Amino acid sequence: WKKLIMVHHWPPTVCKEAENDCSNPPDYWTIHGLWADKAEDCNRSWHFNLEEIKDLLPEMKMYWPDVIHRSPNCSHFWKHEWEKHGTCVAQLATLSSEKKYFSKILDLYKQLDLNSVLQKLGIKPSLNYYQIADIKDALASIYGVMPKVQCLPPEKNEDVQTIGQIELCFTKDLVLENCTHPGFPASLKQKARWADEADSAGLEVCADGPAFYPPPPRETR
Repeated sequence: WKKLIMVHHWPPTVCKEAENDCSNPPDYWTIHGLWADKAEDCNRSWHFNLEEIKDLLPEMKMYWPDVIHRSPNCSHFWKHEWEKHGTCVAQLATLSSEKKYFSKILDLYKQLDLNSVLQKLGIKPSLNYYQIADIKDALASIYGVMPKVQCLPPEKNEDVQTIGQIELCFTKDLVLENCTHPGFPASLKQKARWADEADSAGLEVCADGPAFYPPPPRETR
């Protein structure tokens, strides 16, 4: 593998994609994971141990929740991400243990500060549509690299795709680089699925054109 992909997802779209009502999902972008571009399930014998990240749990629950299942400690989701992706990138010194992996991802999340960046750019959840090219260009103007934006394709009764995921890519030295350029692996370029939702339709790279950035559902009282 050649690069790392820092994946953020938008909770209201996660819920829609999983066909799950997800009571009161977060109204901010949360972490999906940090992935190598061409590797998964690298070391099946290296099992997840919640005790190793015990001191990270307050931040993990805030920034890396299991949006779909909302289990008390989200450990099922984190276990999936570690065993599928963490054990692959652990060959890098900066990510060479479970503790380092999760700590570094939290650091990257705060460093990228995607939520604040989108707010400053005036890109907010709205009933009006955004042009995908405008979002990519706006993010590139801040980060200096081209991100990848993934959408849920429109369903039969819809006329527009729904923004679900934003990815920013890094070199193995954790320097930002373009996500989209010739040679990007087709498997990740075309599809991405939420963890353990094998029967889902999945996300696709957003098509050029309009997209819906859905506001969070109003909390029912």
